[in-house]
Amino acid sequence: MNTLEYLRQFRVLDYAVFDISIALVGMWIISPLLSKVLLKANIKVPKVSWVIWALPIGILAHILTGNMTPMTLNFVDLNEHYLLKVVIFILISLGFRGIHKVNKSKS
Repeated sequence: MNTLEYLRQFRVLDYAVFDISIALVGMWIISPLLSKVLLKANIKVPKVSWVIWALPIGILAHILTGNMTPMTLNFVDLNEHYLLKVVIFILISLGFRGIHKVNKSKS
């Protein structure tokens, strides 16, 4: 068993704690860059919003690439896993808190 397999063996509700942790830390690291890009479009997005959106963006990315992880499969399952769906939709809506349009004055 290599190191990655060892780290991924720890699970909560069938989801690897390591994978979710890496997604959140990775989004925290790149959030300043993402916020800076949107600031050029006069939209201020707090860095914490990106972290809140880490799981919903991850699910969307996995759906678009066809890489079906357990969380992605559970999210697209129409007959079960309603708690996961509710949590993801709550994360999406909480991520929109604090976003606003910036009026840049011309100097």
